[in-house]
Amino acid sequence: MKTQPCGRSSRCLQASLVLILGLVLALGVATCSSDDDNDKVQVPDVITLPTGFRPEGVAITGTKLFVGSISTGKIFKADIATGQGQVFIDPAAGRSAIGLKVDTRGRLFVAGGATGQAYVYNAETGAELAVHSLATGTAFINDVIVTQDAAWFTDSSNPVLYKVPISGDGSLSTAATLTLSGDMQFIAGEFNANGIAATADGSALIIVQSNAGKLFTVNPATGETKEILLGADNVENGDGILLQDLTLYVVQNRKNTVAVIALSADLASGTVTKLATSPAFDVPTTVAASNGSLYLPNARFGTVDDADTAEYSVIRIDKP
Repeated sequence: MKTQPCGRSSRCLQASLVLILGLVLALGVATCSSDDDNDKVQVPDVITLPTGFRPEGVAITGTKLFVGSISTGKIFKADIATGQGQVFIDPAAGRSAIGLKVDTRGRLFVAGGATGQAYVYNAETGAELAVHSLATGTAFINDVIVTQDAAWFTDSSNPVLYKVPISGDGSLSTAATLTLSGDMQFIAGEFNANGIAATADGSALIIVQSNAGKLFTVNPATGETKEILLGADNVENGDGILLQDLTLYVVQNRKNTVAVIALSADLASGTVTKLATSPAFDVPTTVAASNGSLYLPNARFGTVDDADTAEYSVIRIDKP
């Protein structure tokens, strides 16, 4: 069928107007898309902590980041989207805050270091929910992981873990002590078990032994440890650890490094696939993750003349 030339008929004019309008709308959409891209908020790479804060542990839930103070037991809370925050828990004298974790019920569990205690707070309000006396005498309650049925704490000064049972309704029971046995060789007077992680179902725990540079699984029912073989590698100065699926992140504090380890399905062995670092690291201790990022507090052990007047921060890096 032969097409007639358009000329100046009203039908042709309408078609032309529709075409022009379509082009204008297309350009408008493209422009808006470009503007949206330019307006994307950049997550800050540094979260500044109060002067003299002396951080150690870090935990994240949603967009909220928590950091504990070794010397005072204070807890700093920040928004990772803006980097802005403030001290929102200022506990009684004599407390210390080392490792931190937030559970699915919005409770913040805190390892109390040389106090031999553990603390539980409401992560939203800061209200104290519980205090657990885990050890008497020489002890260093270093880190914590929360599974479905328990909160587990390491003690760097004794060959044990402490278990605070969690019932089905979320209530906490009296703490119990689990003696470690098996492959891990405890060395008295040194820093032994440090960071702790757990499999998703809680059937196995993982700990790092700082002084030996080794990793171990722990049977939570028996306390038996089995070394995770790393071949010729080790995790010397291993501190906080983070397990995501079969990838384990190990913070090597004085080495200013995060070792990325691919674990075998049975957790019997692992391969160091990457050693991640940053020029902003200054003895990072622990690690938490959010949206493709890792967050690590700079403890600055041995790098400042006066820890109580030094500047401290949490450093963000892209997940290796």
